[in-house]
Amino acid sequence: MYFSIKHERIEKMQIIIVGAGKLGFKLAESLSQKDNHVTIVDIEARAIEKASDQLDVLTIKGNGMQLDILENMNTSKADLLIAATSSDESNILICSMAKRLGCKMVVARVRNPEYTRQLSFIKAEMGIDHIVTPELAMAKEIVKYLLKGHALHMEEFAKGKVTMLDIKIQSIPSFTGKKIRELQIPESILIAAIHREGNIIIPHGDVELNATDTLYLIGKKDSINGFCKSTGILSSRKYIKKALILGGGKAGYFLAQKLIKNGVLVKIIEQDKARCKYLAEQIPEALVIYGDGSDVNLLAEENITEMDAMVSVTGYDEENLLLALLAKQYGVEKVVAKVSRPSFIPIIEKLGIDLAVNPIMITASEILRFIQGGRVVSLSLLLGGNAEVLEIIVNRDSKIVGKMLYELGLPKGIIIGAIEHEGKVIIPNGNSIIHPGDRVIVFCLESEVSTLERFMYPSKGGFLNEFWNNYKGVGKPASF
Repeated sequence: MYFSIKHERIEKMQIIIVGAGKLGFKLAESLSQKDNHVTIVDIEARAIEKASDQLDVLTIKGNGMQLDILENMNTSKADLLIAATSSDESNILICSMAKRLGCKMVVARVRNPEYTRQLSFIKAEMGIDHIVTPELAMAKEIVKYLLKGHALHMEEFAKGKVTMLDIKIQSIPSFTGKKIRELQIPESILIAAIHREGNIIIPHGDVELNATDTLYLIGKKDSINGFCKSTGILSSRKYIKKALILGGGKAGYFLAQKLIKNGVLVKIIEQDKARCKYLAEQIPEALVIYGDGSDVNLLAEENITEMDAMVSVTGYDEENLLLALLAKQYGVEKVVAKVSRPSFIPIIEKLGIDLAVNPIMITASEILRFIQGGRVVSLSLLLGGNAEVLEIIVNRDSKIVGKMLYELGLPKGIIIGAIEHEGKVIIPNGNSIIHPGDRVIVFCLESEVSTLERFMYPSKGGFLNEFWNNYKGVGKPASF
């Protein structure tokens, strides 16, 4: 039995997601919490049952490539379709069909590295608005971290003027046991949140820090850098020259290419002989080694102790975790592990591994950043998707314009961390005022995103409608 969807109100968006795997589920979870009409389609009954039980979405068991299913879902009136099945070719075809039926915006997941050289052609000829490659997106995040020159995870906003830093309290022992109000932190830095044992704490002055906590700081770039130096976090600053990649799959392929382009000497250990041959042909600059990356003797032979970085991107979370721990024991400066299950990330943080990357969260973040477009110029998903950091250019009709922040009545889960006004960065206090055209960096719990949208776009129905208005006006989404 098939269902059609109709708008209840003009501001609610009609969204179709084809594929109820990990990515499709995460996207449906994020988008359904923003008062949108979300339909998720999959041929697997178990995946559909899970989505139906856990999400507020309409579920359909069926093949999204079939024209009658797309027609019965009112694809012609849909605002957005995301194709995230396990087949690249199916995703491309589904998006092309949906676009021809009249869907306003289509996004496809395409994973095959051999397609990356022709993505522009595919998009133009098939009418696809955006193509995302998860392993490529993940490789970009890893490279950005590795090339920073320090062992911290930083993200930049407002064209590099504002930095967000997540820092483990164990790296600043003097902070353990202290209350927030007792910390020596410059006024130009704001503590946005504390991550403690899988939970998010919105801090106040009397919150006492534990050794296992992670702090999320937002501030001026110079202030963040100064804070890191004063606390000794950057004392071990080191630029990587040699990197070892364990796992020669799609992620290893993209990662090796990008590191080599940045002048890093790369070794790849892969246990599939045919894949080794392929990698050696495609990336001749890399040293490809046939063997088992979990073999301690092999790692010793390949001089793991001389490596500046080790990245484990095999297909198994447990193996990535163990190999990362092993690399730390060998004294490797920067160790990164790919983790597909978000529940593993807190474990990795406690074990002292530098960075855990989740391809689903990175891909979902990229897709959401694209479709939220308009004046949402940057977005990062944090803490397993339970929080977001958004960079927003403020509209004239926004509820936050012209009022002091303390007058707005923002819930605790929404924190305005920085304001860029006329080129200058302001770390706000209760008396700060936001003007039209200002860039604001907002930390927001997932549960409060709808509230944030009502403050930012009271008459336009949220970030997605802002995107559609921009899209219709210029024929393509804003660059960011």
